[in-house]
Amino acid sequence: MINKQTLITKLQNKTAIIGVIGLGYVGLPLSLRFAEGGYKVIGFDIAPGKTRQLNNGKSYIRHFEDEKVQSAIKAGFEASTDFSRITQADALIICVPTPLKDNREPDISFVTDTVDSLLPHLRKGQVVSLESTTYPGTTEEELRPRIESTSLQVGEDIFLVFSPEREDPGNPDFTTRTIPKVVGGSSADCLEVGEALYNRVIDQVVPVSTTQVAEMTKLLENIHRAVNIGLVNEMKLVADKMNIDIYEVIDAAATKPFGYVPYYPGPGLGGHCLPIDPFYLTWKARQYGVDTHFIELAGEVNRSMPGYVVGKVVEALESQGKSLDGSEVLMLGIAYKPNVDDMRESPSVEIMEQLRVRGAKVSYADPWVPVFPKMRMYEFELESTAITEQSLANFDCVVIGTNHDDFDYPMIARHAKTVVDSRGVFRQRQAHIFPA
Repeated sequence: MINKQTLITKLQNKTAIIGVIGLGYVGLPLSLRFAEGGYKVIGFDIAPGKTRQLNNGKSYIRHFEDEKVQSAIKAGFEASTDFSRITQADALIICVPTPLKDNREPDISFVTDTVDSLLPHLRKGQVVSLESTTYPGTTEEELRPRIESTSLQVGEDIFLVFSPEREDPGNPDFTTRTIPKVVGGSSADCLEVGEALYNRVIDQVVPVSTTQVAEMTKLLENIHRAVNIGLVNEMKLVADKMNIDIYEVIDAAATKPFGYVPYYPGPGLGGHCLPIDPFYLTWKARQYGVDTHFIELAGEVNRSMPGYVVGKVVEALESQGKSLDGSEVLMLGIAYKPNVDDMRESPSVEIMEQLRVRGAKVSYADPWVPVFPKMRMYEFELESTAITEQSLANFDCVVIGTNHDDFDYPMIARHAKTVVDSRGVFRQRQAHIFPA
C-alpha cells in the first residue's frame, strides 16, 4: 500500500514530522529524543505557559536541563497549543495522563478527549501511537472506532499502534533511548509502521502481536513491582512487631544468587504508574468475571502504609510526652521518589494530610519542590523550609518521606528531637530515631 510505504520511508529517512501530544514527564523526554535523533518535532500541549517556557529554551522538569531543550530547538523542536497543526505531523504520539476516578475505576477521559480533538485534523498517511498506560482493549475499543468515524480506515489510510511508556524519571542508568520499546499494532501493517516510527531513536524495539498484548505488558511490569513492594511492606509490619531490622533481612536475602530479587519497603506507592496501573487491570478483569484478589490485596497493603507512618509519628511524639494534636511536624521530602520534582501520587503528601487532619502543624522541606504545587486532591499553602540546626530545633518530629541525596542526614540525626524514618536512611538504631 502506497500510504504505508511512503510513511515508512519518511520515518526511516527522518523527513517525517513527529507530533507529541502531552509534554509532561513522558512526552517531553520523548520529544527531546526524537529531536536529538534528527526529526522535526512539534510538541502539543493545552497549557500555554508550558509551551511558552519550552519555546524560550527553559525546562519545567528539573532533571531535564535547559540545555537539552535548547539543543532540541536548534534541531527543529517547537511546542504549540495549536491543534490545527496536527495535520502537519506524520506521526502522532499521545502521552496524556490516565488517572483513577474517586471510585478507583479507570479515567481515560484525557485519552478520549485528546483523540476527539485530533479527529478534525487527521489525514491519510499518518501513524497514531498511544503511550498512556491503560487497560487491555483501549486502543481497539476506544481509539480505533473514533479514528474510523472520520472515514479513514485503520491499517490502510492511517496506522494505529500502542507502545507503552517506560520512563523512570531521574534514573541516570536508563534513558528514553536505551529502554527497550514494546510496540503492538492494530494490524500487521500498523505494527510495521510502528516499528519504523521508533527504531531510529530507540536502541531496541520489541514488537508484539497485538495492541492488547502491549497494553497488558505495561500493566504486568508495574503490577509485578506493586505486588512485590506490597509483600515487603507487609514483611516490614511483621518485622517491626518482632523488633527485627527488615533492611538487614533484605540485605541478607539478596545474597542468594538465584530465585530472589530485593524490593524495599517505604511509606506507600507514588508516581503515576504503581499506585494506579493495577486497578486498570482489576477493573477490566471484572468485566470477564475474574476477581484479582492477589493484586487488590497488595494494593490495600500499599495504601495502608501512610497510616502506618502516622502511627509511628504518634509513637515518636509520645516518647517525648507529647500528642500529635498541636505538635510541629516536618515532612522531609514530598516528591514521590528521590532526586526528582515529580509529585504525582506521592505518599508523603497523604501522610501530611493525615497529620493535618489529626491536628498536627505540618511543614515540609524539599529542595526539589520549593513551593507546594496545586494538586488534584490536596491543598497546602506552604513553601519548603530550610534545614538548619536552628530550624530543626523548632520541630517536635521530622518524618523522612523521600530520601533525596541533598539532605544532610548526619546533621538531621544530631539536631532533630525525633525522626521517623520511612525510607531506611538510618541503619544504626538510635533512641530518637523510629524506623517506619
